[in-house]
Amino acid sequence: MPRPKPSTRPPQTKSSATKVPAPKRSDQHSSRPADKPASQKTRSAKSADQNLITLLAEAVRDRTFLRLVLSQPANQSESTASKVTVRLVDINGQTKYQWTSRANSQEKHQNLTADEFIVQTKGSFGSHFRDAHLFTTEADLTIRWNFGKAQQIKRKPPTQRVHEAADHNRQKQYRIPAGVPCPFLIEIGVMLPSGQVKPTMYNKFKQINRYLEFVEDLLPQLPAKGPIHVVDFGCGKSYLTFALHHLLTSIHQRKVSIVGLDVKADVIEDCSRVAQALNCEGLQFQFGRIENYSPTTHVHLAVSLHACDTATDDALAAAMRWESEAILAVPCCQHEVCQTMGRQSLPGLTEFGLLKERFASLATDALRAQFLELHGYRTQVLEFIETEHTPKNILIRAVKRHDAATDLPARQAAYDQLKAILGLTSWHLEQVQQTNQQG
Repeated sequence: MPRPKPSTRPPQTKSSATKVPAPKRSDQHSSRPADKPASQKTRSAKSADQNLITLLAEAVRDRTFLRLVLSQPANQSESTASKVTVRLVDINGQTKYQWTSRANSQEKHQNLTADEFIVQTKGSFGSHFRDAHLFTTEADLTIRWNFGKAQQIKRKPPTQRVHEAADHNRQKQYRIPAGVPCPFLIEIGVMLPSGQVKPTMYNKFKQINRYLEFVEDLLPQLPAKGPIHVVDFGCGKSYLTFALHHLLTSIHQRKVSIVGLDVKADVIEDCSRVAQALNCEGLQFQFGRIENYSPTTHVHLAVSLHACDTATDDALAAAMRWESEAILAVPCCQHEVCQTMGRQSLPGLTEFGLLKERFASLATDALRAQFLELHGYRTQVLEFIETEHTPKNILIRAVKRHDAATDLPARQAAYDQLKAILGLTSWHLEQVQQTNQQG
């Protein structure tokens, strides 16, 4: 009987055949995860302690604050604010926090110190608003009120640019800032509901803010108490009329009586619709001509923006007849003087059609300014907006004098000399003023 062949596989040892499990540590438990490191525990505890007020205080202290929005009102009543927006502003060299609350299409503004801002936010969040959006240079934070429990906080990378949201010197030139929803600008199509200015309307946005600067300079000349009465001649689409109403009522909290006048019935109808939609108290629009309009009360401020040709003179004559405290006029096309001047009135200048037209336009405004000075108004001729946006950029601003002018003889001589150079014996504004005086 043959013997079996020996196996070529090595014999197994006990250690290779059986795997002995490593002994468990006495502090190791399979039913729960290992303890968190101490540093992670600290971070968790810190995040649990954070809320809107602590985050806001840190942002104000570290100068990283850009903007705050409070929304989701607890009370849906029409009389309560539906939204609050807070931004940085510069007032007389001091940093303030402008608290803008919106209720029923109306806005109210408060300029607060840092302490007042934090206290007011603490009183509003939770009791009046459920959501807060805090924008800083480091993060965008969304905080939700959690009814006494730890507030829910979501953090995202920052989306606000510092030079737009936090540059005080740049922001202070805009009475209506970009990025903050403004009801009338949204309604007339200059802004999106988010507050972003439409790219195609940015020039109009700048023009509106520039206009408001001129109006603010006149406020000391207007009554300090009671309603301010304004007539806007040739109001057109009324971008600036609505801006004036917003400045006086929403920003300065004044009562107003503003009449927008125009000869286009469809324009008046559209402006009236917008005023009604925005609940613009004290603002009305009427169809009619400047020379036929008779106010029912004293007019403090007369405005004429882009009234064509001699319509500007009709507006100036009306304001002088009413003895209005202030006048703002931005002339439009001007043909009267140009048509009167001959080609050889000023050889070398008026023989060229384009130069003659531009010179006649400037000469007309010079006549208007001198005429206002001669009739009791301190007058300035200013640049309304850069010529790159519109060539019709001259603004005449006149304020009623309360003292006698000492240079009237010299001004009268300069006025008469300019008329003689232009070949004028009389012109429209002069004729209307004479008719008013005789009447």
